[in-house]
Amino acid sequence: MRYSQNLETHEVFNQSPIFGDINLYSSDKILCETVRREGGALAQDALIGFGKKMGSSETFDLGRQANEFLPILRTFDEKGYRQDFVEYHPAYHRIMALSFAQGLHCSPWECDEEGKVQSGGNVIRCAGLFMAAQVEGGHCCPITMTNAVVPVLRLQPDIGAPWLNKIMNREYDARFIPWYEKTSITIGMGMTEKQGGTDVRANTSKAEPAGDGAYFITGHKWFMSAPMCDGFLILAQSKGGLSCFLVPRHLPDGSLNAIHFQRLKNKLGNRSNASSEVEFHGAWGQMVGEEGRGVPAIIDMVTYTRLDCAISSAGLMRLVLANAIHHTSHRTVFQKKLIDQPMMSGVLADMALDVEAATLLAFRLARSFDKLADPQEAAWQRLMTPVSKYWICKIAPALAYEAMECFGGNGYVEDGLMARAYRDMPLNAIWEGSGNVMCLDVLRVMQKSPETLDIVLASFNDVASQDTRLQSGLNLLHEMLADRGRLETNGRAIVELLALLAAGSLLSQHAPSEISNAFLSTRLTGRWRHTYGASIEKMDTRAILARHSPIS
Repeated sequence: MRYSQNLETHEVFNQSPIFGDINLYSSDKILCETVRREGGALAQDALIGFGKKMGSSETFDLGRQANEFLPILRTFDEKGYRQDFVEYHPAYHRIMALSFAQGLHCSPWECDEEGKVQSGGNVIRCAGLFMAAQVEGGHCCPITMTNAVVPVLRLQPDIGAPWLNKIMNREYDARFIPWYEKTSITIGMGMTEKQGGTDVRANTSKAEPAGDGAYFITGHKWFMSAPMCDGFLILAQSKGGLSCFLVPRHLPDGSLNAIHFQRLKNKLGNRSNASSEVEFHGAWGQMVGEEGRGVPAIIDMVTYTRLDCAISSAGLMRLVLANAIHHTSHRTVFQKKLIDQPMMSGVLADMALDVEAATLLAFRLARSFDKLADPQEAAWQRLMTPVSKYWICKIAPALAYEAMECFGGNGYVEDGLMARAYRDMPLNAIWEGSGNVMCLDVLRVMQKSPETLDIVLASFNDVASQDTRLQSGLNLLHEMLADRGRLETNGRAIVELLALLAAGSLLSQHAPSEISNAFLSTRLTGRWRHTYGASIEKMDTRAILARHSPIS
């Protein structure tokens, strides 16, 4: 649509075009290269098609609408009966339908006629999620949880099989009817309670036998996102200890289960996705996994959601960098394009290093999920899932702020993409384990399974032997690990160094030298810095920005 550029008092000029109608896949050189290398080459055409669809101005506007017209909790119907229904704007459902059609909720688990899953399935799915998160992050929550619930439901085939059949359908069904009558379904999760938060062992929700193999659950959850999911995995205390239960929205007879939403959370970001406080008033549910082993039962779901946290944060980092490069390439200040101003190009190039590192690290992690039968890949998944989530999700908010500043006041207002992206950025660092929780998880892996750390570090050795910066980083890591009395105190430093070593190793192997040298010189050596562009050394900013530019 074209608008008149002449207003009564002035002409509108020197503004960058609105960011849209861009193929989010083919315009991203790093994503294309990484997906091909990590096992997703067969899906290139499908990803190009999805990138065009998601990058259209129409789809970006659906994301705006879904966040401007927020979910509404309809606790009662007009006659006073409880319905506990959350009403979403139609734009939200349209985006959900796009991601469902791409299989972002199920594709790694789909089997062909011979019962084989697609090669590189997790990498391919993550490429789609990387793009979907750029358009609208809120809908990714139920998408993520539905994909992640599959290995948990497989623990209990007698209960999970009918649900799994529904999950494997790519036709989105938003109707609020019993799950067994729907074409497809979504599954959510509720673990945290007011008194415990991360410490789920402190949960007080009770599960009492119903006499038919099922349970009646009474208690609450402080955070339960995506309340319109068709069922939820929750943790509650049964006679044998903390156990995992599948709790449907509707009972087997079609009536509503006793899941009563108290309110929707008034969140900083991720606003299109309703998050609720909920009470269970004798809600009917079925145990999944062994009694008293609720955390081990649900841990695979948590692990897969952590992968998605890293992927979607990396995707958002790409979005804000691409927007900043796009804007500064069109905006003239002091007779020069902003991107040609030395200080601005240094800031953008410095940001690009973290975006490329985050992308490579996230998809290397995705590849490990595709090859868990390989002990080396299983070790990478176990150790590097919390490491990757920690580092990528931690650096994302600061990068988003710096990108927003490239726009000046245009970035701070809610009219464009930048303000919403900035508000969305902190979520993934908090969801499914905040920073300290990730570090404690890494330390537990090291203590319980030292060979896991050895396997991962061995993968750095060949590259480090050829680069003194990586070797110095490895030496420092070994020194920190040897100080057994300060492991927890140094937890964050250890995890960040692991992330930098992994990212640096990947960049050294797969990125152009101007990228890898600049990253290693500024992240593993060089002057201490607190902001982007403060220690860029002799960085080839033009080459770096050309590689990351979304402008063909």
